Amino acid sequence: MQTVDTFGTSDSPEISLHASGAIGVLSTASASPLTPTKTYNGGYKEAKDIRLRLANGGAGQSGLIGAFADAFVKWCVEGSEESDSKEAPFLVGWYLGDTTQSLAYLSSDWVDVAFTYSAAAELALMRNGKAVERELVFLDHFYLVGPPSNPAELAPEDLVQDMFAKLVANGARDALAAPSEKAPTRFLSRFDKSATNIKESDLFIGIGQVPWALPPAVWYHVYPRFPIQALKAASVLQEYTLTDRGTWLSSTQNVRDALTVYKGQTDFENTEGGPTRQNDSDDNKVLLNPCNALLGASPLDKGLAAKFMKWLLSPDGGQKVVREFKTADGHAIYAPAQ
Repeated sequence: MQTVDTFGTSDSPEISLHASGAIGVLSTASASPLTPTKTYNGGYKEAKDIRLRLANGGAGQSGLIGAFADAFVKWCVEGSEESDSKEAPFLVGWYLGDTTQSLAYLSSDWVDVAFTYSAAAELALMRNGKAVERELVFLDHFYLVGPPSNPAELAPEDLVQDMFAKLVANGARDALAAPSEKAPTRFLSRFDKSATNIKESDLFIGIGQVPWALPPAVWYHVYPRFPIQALKAASVLQEYTLTDRGTWLSSTQNVRDALTVYKGQTDFENTEGGPTRQNDSDDNKVLLNPCNALLGASPLDKGLAAKFMKWLLSPDGGQKVVREFKTADGHAIYAPAQ
């Protein structure tokens, strides 16, 4: 029988389901049913009002969205040659949501900018007028990770599609006759309409498999949590899963020590110490995870939101934040768009 876990963990934000079907918590901002998961003030403690609302999942949990927010507030308050005038200190709110949730928030005018990872869904919002601008901001990379014991017998020379085929074949084998000396082959899916869930589904469909269809595959473990919580579960349960580089490097060392990266670009630095895309092999390009910023049609402050979109693309603005956003031990997490 397919294993299903419900939402809600002690280290997840408090979540409630509203009549509209959106997941969030109570807020007073712009008649929205959401409250921010966190607010950022750029270091100006006197800031009181939220003037910009951002939605994202994994990059918010890793801290990149907060880095954008703080840097942008500081840039606006201090002024620059590119800025028309100085702003009074203000707050930026981050609203936790996967790609599907974030696009729903944007479509409902509950957030001003959504950072998402699904081109088809993003372009649909552009066509229906709910989003008015779409810009590539940074690149993440998906990783296929799993237990060091490697019950699916994945090999370094395997293509991504071949690895997923082995997950299916060996998962079915171990479901019929569980191995005695190592964990069985199992795949943990967030199964939550996130960009990660969409990507893994695309990879399974690409080899002619739909393990979530009835009757569901025994080895396909449904675990609908946010990225960091899902990766932690995979490490404890010794299961394979698809995650992203940002989540991987933002997770604790004990989680990473319990898993092995079987596919995905891990050599991410150039000679100057910054992230690069030039080392992507054709196979690793399958696992590229581009993040686009979408500007909603009705932001709280149209002028400020438009300024933020322009700032995100500036080499000395948002792109600098991406280049300099690293782990404590100096590893670049994301690659800039430019």
